[in-house]
Amino acid sequence: METVARLSVADRLALIGQLWDSLEDTDVQVSAARRAELDRRLAEAERGDDALAWALAWEKFRTALDRRFG
Repeated sequence: METVARLSVADRLALIGQLWDSLEDTDVQVSAARRAELDRRLAEAERGDDALAWALAWEKFRTALDRRFG
């Protein structure tokens, strides 16, 4: 654990991403209720609902911020 703590924040985030990507769907047990919520959120994101503004790509989000706050 000490070795990981010595990594930069960027390197630790990259490592988290690599670990996450290494998991298969069957590796993580999800309850039926959580699966339903995830499916609902995914459907909203695919429809492009405004309620999911947090899911915008960083470039779109930054552009929106620049337009709003200059």
